[in-house]
Amino acid sequence: MDVAALKRYCGRLPGASAVLLPEPMNVLSYRVFDKTFAYFKTSEPERWRFSIKVTPERFLELTDMPGVKPARWMGRWRWVTIVDVAAFPHTYLRELVEWSYRDAVARLSRRRQRELLP
Repeated sequence: MDVAALKRYCGRLPGASAVLLPEPMNVLSYRVFDKTFAYFKTSEPERWRFSIKVTPERFLELTDMPGVKPARWMGRWRWVTIVDVAAFPHTYLRELVEWSYRDAVARLSRRRQRELLP
C-alpha cells in the first residue's frame, strides 16, 4: 500500500476528516471529530512518515521491527511511526489503522459516537 492509498483509506473511515496543520508542525492529521487517529509528516526529511496509536503489546512488537520507531513526542502514549508505508504489509497496516480509529471513537462522547451510526 502506498501513501496515496493509505490516505484514501484513512479518509474513508466513518466521520473521518483530514486536517493539514501548517508550519512548524507540517502534519496531515486524520481525525474523527476532534480525536486524531493517524497522521503523516509533510515536510522533509520525514516526508510521508506515518504515525498511529497502537496497543501496549503492539507497541513493543512494532518498535522491534526495522522501519518502525516510537513517534516523536507521542511515543509515550503508544504512538509509532512507520518510516516507509510501502514496505509495510498492507493488511497489517489496515488492521493497525482500524484499531487506532476505534480507539479514537471510544474516546468520543456518547453523543458523538451515536452521530457516527448510520
